[in-house]
Amino acid sequence: MKFIQYYLECLSHASYLIGDETSGRAVVVDPQRDVAEYLADAEEHGFRIELVIETHFHADFVSGHLELAQASGAKIVYSSVAQPEFDFMGVDDGQRYSLGEVTLEFRHTPGHTPESMSIVVYEHAGDPVPYGVLTGDTLFIGDVGRPDLLASIGFTRDELADKLYHSLRDKLMTLPDATRVYPAHGAGSACGKNLSTELWSTIGDQKRTNYALRAADKQSFVDLVTAGQPPAPSYFVYDAVLNRKDRELLDETAMPQSMDYDQAAMALADGAVLIDGRSPEEFAQGHLRGAINIGLAGRYAEFAGSVVKPDADIVLVTEAGQELEGKNRLARIGFDRVSGYLSAPEQTMFAHRDQVQVASRLTAEAFAQRSAEIADLQIVDVRNPGEAAAGMVPGAVNIPVGQLPDRVTELDANRPTVVYCAGGYRSSVAASLLRQKGFTDVSDILGGYNAWAASTQTA
Repeated sequence: MKFIQYYLECLSHASYLIGDETSGRAVVVDPQRDVAEYLADAEEHGFRIELVIETHFHADFVSGHLELAQASGAKIVYSSVAQPEFDFMGVDDGQRYSLGEVTLEFRHTPGHTPESMSIVVYEHAGDPVPYGVLTGDTLFIGDVGRPDLLASIGFTRDELADKLYHSLRDKLMTLPDATRVYPAHGAGSACGKNLSTELWSTIGDQKRTNYALRAADKQSFVDLVTAGQPPAPSYFVYDAVLNRKDRELLDETAMPQSMDYDQAAMALADGAVLIDGRSPEEFAQGHLRGAINIGLAGRYAEFAGSVVKPDADIVLVTEAGQELEGKNRLARIGFDRVSGYLSAPEQTMFAHRDQVQVASRLTAEAFAQRSAEIADLQIVDVRNPGEAAAGMVPGAVNIPVGQLPDRVTELDANRPTVVYCAGGYRSSVAASLLRQKGFTDVSDILGGYNAWAASTQTA
């Protein structure tokens, strides 16, 4: 058996290729939307991909099942409970599928979503201990899938939490302790609140260490897994619906259109959003007015999806050579309306200096001085509630960056404003968004809350 785990850091997303070397037959599980790597690996190892298996309708990214099926001729597989709007092969609870020596067993494990399933992988059909289980978003390393993401479209979190409890106890914890656990996400994903940086574990280890699996009873479990979940990015419902649809395919090789300043300005005048993918440091030194800073080096697509609407046209600013990456990373969450990218951005800004502004970034010491000098300073903590609960700057209001577009009216655009996060990435996103919304005096804190806390200990 060839077992390959792929891990996409920017979305904390794990996908898998499983191939039988005796038969040359293979499957891919939970693929990202740009699928070239799976195809290349299958070709390298002499595999024919015959199934694209989805553990559930994902909410945090647009899956590549349609792209991979088109490119390989594979069938798309979901739980028989699922109802996508395209042809698929539904598999029943307990059903097995042979690739030759390698055998897959499908177990319905609803809870994160109603159609969630897990895939038990056997190197040989008769093995008493499976090689592993691909748990999707049902069981993570250190956590379990959150049951509240579908509350807005017909399912309550308590209903799904009840299903999740039984799926874990009756379908996954019954596997031998030595069975490896391979989830669909790791640390940083908003699909849970306590995900480990480890990319795999075992059933036995999770029984011993996973807080949710150690709950004394069902009600304790429900209380534990529904409390303190991070705010879901606003694009999650959009993606969960899009993954059910027969949508347009991504051409991951197609470059976005190059735009000069006049073309970009025309697109912006028509309502497009300008996303500047440079680092917060470079952005602060000079950027076009109205640009939102979402650095490509960070969780680019996630934060773009948190502050930009899915139906918005987008113009990109990137470092030279990163234009295609920017387009494809947005496409991974279904944001396909990239009008183009600004060509030669530095030269363009030099030629249009009247349309360029710098961003104010304060050291922790400068922030302390500003706080002492300005009595009505407006301080905004854009971290998640769990982070803020562990400590905040005195006088700050907590509005997570993903909620800022809908809660901006809670703030006074005429007051001097300072925003901060944990380290400085999210605060640059938030500060640039506030400037775009008409706030005239906005700064963020270099190094974020961590730098501020350190400065108060040494003061």
